[in-house]
Amino acid sequence: MKMDSTKLKNILQERLKGDNRTFKFDSKKDTLRVENVKTGKGIAIQLAPVVANYENVADKAIDEVTYYVEEALNVMGEEHSMQGKEKSIFPVIRSTSFPMESEEGNPFLYDEHTAETRVFYALDLGKTYRLIDDKMIQRENWQGDRIREIASFNVRSLSTEMKSDVVAGNAFHFLNTNDGYDASRILNESWLREMKDKIEGTMAVAIPHQDVIIIADVKNDTGYDILAQMAMSFFASGHVPITALSFLYEENELEPIFILGKNKKREQ
Repeated sequence: MKMDSTKLKNILQERLKGDNRTFKFDSKKDTLRVENVKTGKGIAIQLAPVVANYENVADKAIDEVTYYVEEALNVMGEEHSMQGKEKSIFPVIRSTSFPMESEEGNPFLYDEHTAETRVFYALDLGKTYRLIDDKMIQRENWQGDRIREIASFNVRSLSTEMKSDVVAGNAFHFLNTNDGYDASRILNESWLREMKDKIEGTMAVAIPHQDVIIIADVKNDTGYDILAQMAMSFFASGHVPITALSFLYEENELEPIFILGKNKKREQ
């Protein structure tokens, strides 16, 4: 079946319907918002990435987004405590276009990262997570630096086992555990330095969506084009897209790069 935003909207409304739920479709933004009538809280689904993913995995794409939305809606409106859950606090990477406050106007705890990304902080709830905001911090009398320190420690404890492939003489390493923090591994600086030591050519990194990180050992100009195509493909199909741009990793710093085609590149 050929999928488009209209068909997907209708399918998701049928899958996610409930007595206390309403739907709002924004054709300009190509989003479907699912909202709980009682709490006024909801989640907006970006339809284009799901349509793109449907081309690759068919109904699995719809099953995944339905599951993600159901789990997120189930925890909305509940109060969650960080006390005693220090091992469940992690950093999450988002694009710079991601809202910096909740729907209620509570600022999220975040830090600048690159020109393309910001770091937010989340309390893992098992099947989903909740972004930490000022109201939550003040209620529990925590300090932002304490949360940053805990999250930084926890992300370093996550697995960094990767799968690799060689294309046109370039090595591409993929980390895709689907634990919600794959892209967050980019904050594990000691791991990046370890990978850098193993790279024979130029090290480039891509985090097109939250559930994948790609580290490339670029040895020729074709490698840049391949990485750009990979990053764009992942970006288009991810539930939480971050950036289609890649980064050069040099002198322990990440520099966003535009890959222009015809084997040319330039830094942002």
